[in-house]
Amino acid sequence: MCGIVAAVSSQNIVPVLLQGLSRLEYRGYDSCGVAVHANGVKRARSTSRVAELEAQIKDEKFQGHTGIAHTRWATHGVPSESNAHPHFSFGVGDAKGKAGKVALVHNGIIENHDELRAGLRAKGYVFVSQTDTEVIAHLIDSVYNGDLLDAVKTVLPQLHGAYAIAVFCKDEPHRIIGARAGSPLILGVGKSDNANYLASDAMALAGVTDQIVYLEEGDVVDLQLGKYWLLDKAFKPLSSTQRPVKTVLAHSGAAELGPYRHYMQKEIFEQPRAIADTLEGVEAIMPELFDPIYDKNAPYAAGSNAHALFKQIDKVLILACGTSYYSGCTAKYWLESIAQIPTQVEVASEYRYRDSVPDARTLVVTISQSGETADTLAALRHAQSLGMKHTLTICNVSTSAMVRECLLAYITRAGVEIGVASTKAFTTQLAGLFLLTLALAQNKGRLNSQQEHAHLSAMRHLPAALQAVLALEPQIISWAEDFAKHENALFLGRGMHYPIALEGALKLKEISYIHAEAYPAGELKHGPLALVTSEMPVVTVAPNDALLEKLKSNMHEVRARGGVLYVLADANTKIESGEGINVIHMPENYGALSPLLHVVPLQLLAYHTALAKGTDVDKPRNLAKSVTVE
Repeated sequence: MCGIVAAVSSQNIVPVLLQGLSRLEYRGYDSCGVAVHANGVKRARSTSRVAELEAQIKDEKFQGHTGIAHTRWATHGVPSESNAHPHFSFGVGDAKGKAGKVALVHNGIIENHDELRAGLRAKGYVFVSQTDTEVIAHLIDSVYNGDLLDAVKTVLPQLHGAYAIAVFCKDEPHRIIGARAGSPLILGVGKSDNANYLASDAMALAGVTDQIVYLEEGDVVDLQLGKYWLLDKAFKPLSSTQRPVKTVLAHSGAAELGPYRHYMQKEIFEQPRAIADTLEGVEAIMPELFDPIYDKNAPYAAGSNAHALFKQIDKVLILACGTSYYSGCTAKYWLESIAQIPTQVEVASEYRYRDSVPDARTLVVTISQSGETADTLAALRHAQSLGMKHTLTICNVSTSAMVRECLLAYITRAGVEIGVASTKAFTTQLAGLFLLTLALAQNKGRLNSQQEHAHLSAMRHLPAALQAVLALEPQIISWAEDFAKHENALFLGRGMHYPIALEGALKLKEISYIHAEAYPAGELKHGPLALVTSEMPVVTVAPNDALLEKLKSNMHEVRARGGVLYVLADANTKIESGEGINVIHMPENYGALSPLLHVVPLQLLAYHTALAKGTDVDKPRNLAKSVTVE
């Protein structure tokens, strides 16, 4: 992983490849590279940014009509030029790494690479990288007999794991073969120059083509000048009705920084607009808000009806990872208190590998910004295999695998999120999950018209309420100056604000590299209190709710040990600044929707702390935006 761009054209495609890579930078990466067919194969790679790669290519003045490009997030092997993609096959026994026939880029993980490598070494193949990807290039080379598609078809069944690949051969100019299993890959149909494209994200092709074919699990595509062929996982031809061309508007303008210093800052301040867009058109609470918007020509998806499906469920199972997991943890409080539906929240990467008790009357809810998160997709498929067929996704990408594989969907309208540390995707997920809570409550007869009106009024006021919270930024900057001096921090919350504390700690560690942990405040005396000293800042989320007095007692426990408190308090909590306690008062109490407001100062705290420490805010080390490997 992380990003793929490939093209066949009658014109030089190097500028298109570089432009595509620059638009995939938001995913996070540690190296990048381009290979082209130029009377053979030619390659440039860099462990720096795409801009440095572009300068290198300009100096070397190479171009080609067929090419592949990649941004890499390291899985096998350290970030280095030798491990960067594209990878070449090499002449048997050539230890100097002279390029062979095949050039290849790959997202995913080949789990049986050690076994395959041993067999290839026995045949005399030389490996010059530590990656699992190089195995695929050598395998294709080893079976190539004049037809690249036949070689790829021979190799794919030998690969165990996940992959999206794009490969070309020096003996076949103007031809690229692509294939996907477990990692996303799309086909872009060109409008001129007989061009066709492959990419891991439609945004990579913004401004180049808006004609997109979404490849399904196991699909193989044969790209040539002015034409393409698609095969399914059994290598049977697919028709245009089975894989239709769709018009997808992936605006490159969405990735412009404008007046902001970083994308994360921009996206924090876009949250009022993102929430307003996510709730646009919601005039009443009804299950139909979650009816499918995407028909992938699958019988179960076409005509699915949320009203009827909700009647068939008694429980909810939420599957998600990272920030999305914390949005699910927040939703558990809503679903059980408002809709009165038992709810279980599972870390997706754990769920599929443990024995669980399936229940056919469970609504399986997946949450993902990209809709391509490998662990969450695998967990969804595992739940389906256990007989839990009632599925729904909260997702920011309407054309993603998650949406295509679930019966029901609610599409958040956060817009493109570039910063690796999620902000506006999180709050729009919360908005979608709150709507789901209300829809289920109504369907079960647990939401009367007066309650519906009150909740809708509160949701419509969210954009204005968020603007008021964003105005707290100057006070948060002063907190950040203190935080930047520390190496550790503790976050506390109770009830539905405990997941918000978890999210605040995650944001701080992601981009400032300060070690941060979050606990339910009531658990403080059961262990974490041992860490509290004057050098351990303790952030406390303090809404005016039923647990406020309990929370105040936990704060006294911190002060008694010399800890310094940083409190986000509702105005009417009677918590004031003093010795060892710093308080920022929230503009208003927001009841059940309070988590959407309290998380924003925590996002700003992480951002400004990272700024003070001088870290790479938008591209934190070791992390990727769209995690498409397990």
